[in-house]
Amino acid sequence: MREIPAKSLNHILSGCYRWVGYHRKAAFTLVDSILIIISMYMAFWSRFDGAIPQKYYNMMTLTLPLVLLIKLSIFHVFRIYRFIWRHIGLEELLNTAFASAVASLSLAAMLFMFRTWTALSGFPRSVIVIDFAFTLIGMMGVRLGKRSVRFLRSLRTSPPNSRRAIIVGAGTAGEMVVRALLQDGGVIYWPVGFLDDDQNKQGLSIHGVPVLGPISSLPAIVKLHSVETVLIAMPSAPSRVIKKTVDVARRSGITDIKTVPFLSELYAGQLRVSDIREVRPEDVLPREPVSVDLKAVEHFLKGKKVLVTGAAGSIGSELCRQVLRFQPTELLALDFDETGLFNLENNLRNLFPDRTIKIIVGDIRDRDKMHSVFQREHPEVVFHAAAYKHVPMMEAYPEEAVKTNVFGTKVLIEETHKAGAEAFVLISTDKAVNPVSIMGMTKRVAEVVTLTSGNGKTTRCIAVRFGNVLGSRGSVIPTFIEQIRRGGPVTVTHPDMERYFMTIPEAVLLVLQAGAMGRTGEVFVLDMGKPVKILDIARELIRFHGLEPDRDIPIVFTGIRPGERLREDLLTAEEGVSATTHRQIYIAKMGNSLPKDVLQNRLEILKDVVKKEAGRDTIKKALMEIIYGHNMQDRMHVEHIGKVA
Repeated sequence: MREIPAKSLNHILSGCYRWVGYHRKAAFTLVDSILIIISMYMAFWSRFDGAIPQKYYNMMTLTLPLVLLIKLSIFHVFRIYRFIWRHIGLEELLNTAFASAVASLSLAAMLFMFRTWTALSGFPRSVIVIDFAFTLIGMMGVRLGKRSVRFLRSLRTSPPNSRRAIIVGAGTAGEMVVRALLQDGGVIYWPVGFLDDDQNKQGLSIHGVPVLGPISSLPAIVKLHSVETVLIAMPSAPSRVIKKTVDVARRSGITDIKTVPFLSELYAGQLRVSDIREVRPEDVLPREPVSVDLKAVEHFLKGKKVLVTGAAGSIGSELCRQVLRFQPTELLALDFDETGLFNLENNLRNLFPDRTIKIIVGDIRDRDKMHSVFQREHPEVVFHAAAYKHVPMMEAYPEEAVKTNVFGTKVLIEETHKAGAEAFVLISTDKAVNPVSIMGMTKRVAEVVTLTSGNGKTTRCIAVRFGNVLGSRGSVIPTFIEQIRRGGPVTVTHPDMERYFMTIPEAVLLVLQAGAMGRTGEVFVLDMGKPVKILDIARELIRFHGLEPDRDIPIVFTGIRPGERLREDLLTAEEGVSATTHRQIYIAKMGNSLPKDVLQNRLEILKDVVKKEAGRDTIKKALMEIIYGHNMQDRMHVEHIGKVA
């Protein structure tokens, strides 16, 4: 059987999404049309005490097409047919009320304009007011009806196949969880109660679900209420609190432990039952939750056309999801991985069915292709996440790292300037600081190219450095988990190896925040908390799977690989930082940059070295000439670091 090409299947799925959306809007429009007709009839009927004179009956039938045209047009303008009725809330109801008011005022204005027309002469003004009331009541009733039915059903006993669940955390997230479960009819999980350490909440109830006690009482509550599932609803809690809750749940005999996503993962702005997920290892590893000025990010991205390179990767795909939260006019997702882009598009269209998304297959090293993309699309904001990132692999293929990380960046930044974009944000790494690896050196040169190119240009060119992200492709966590599932051993390069870690959604949100606040030529450094020993992560992951390190799963030290070092810094010793308005974002104080002509000359030398395949040492020397110039002391310092590491 012939396999359907990914591109064709993508078009089929996109067509299905559009077909469903069209028929859904048509059905809602039909319902509102019936409501509008009934409301207008009831308005005349009420105005004339149940006996509508023939003259006014004719007037009503004559104006109905005009009423339908005006009201339905305004309802579509206010996008009320894009609401999901089963999840409708106060914001949607207020928007519906405002749309109804504007529609009635528009109708009044139209009738006033045609007041001299004999057929409409003497149209009762009170009818417009009464019609508004009936229309609003009808539309509110229909929209709340489905939610009300689900709530009334939820007041009955739990469905036979649902799992009895206790919700840990009676705050805002806990309320969202129980509301989502009750709206869903308790089909999957039936909430029997809350647990919360806040004594002021204990004894209260939320949506009819009682707060039964503190978290420490979980073992007793599990036995008393036959609890099968624990739902952790503390998205902003420190990792140590999550870890403690997971430990208590396991000691209580619970194996089905779920959690709500981090606040940074709630892309749609509201919680759905389908968002509840398994507890992940990164949920219990040491990390500091981030806070972001969402208004500033929204001002930066709303109404803009945004391009993300490396969109199919771990960071790039999360950038796409987070960018779409802030309502850009269009998202352009660029990568050369067609399968990754296919999966990404399906994910994005499922999360954001109403957003405009364009998938672009292309290589950032292809100047002609990039020129065509930028001149055709004219992106206003560019997030550059495409890069080769694996240190040992790039030691083996240094020329590829240079072509992508250096000259691919150069192509993009030049095309960004030509297109007159507002901002260019380079995703950089802590390995660009005092770099000893090929990957780190190429990313440092990419910083130099980005910052130097922004001088005297209208485009804001900035770079953002951060360390490792938890759960990214090829990172230690997926590797360790696979080793644990195979029964071990878990391989660690060195007992003292340390790295900075942050979750992908949190790191990306801080990137967006930095992009919103940055000025051209600035390098932002994310405060990623304290570095964590890789050995400690390995031990925690083994315990997370209910095993003991060195007893059930052995840990083996393999030695530091080429290009690696024990610790990574986010700053050089000379740079230092200055504070910003955000407590977790700093500006690196950069040294003097190379003049543009000198930089261009050394880039040409680097290109020639790569073209001739001169070897790793020669390529590394050419990179160091760009990073350090003729300062032999700094060069010797870097070489010494490489030998020590």
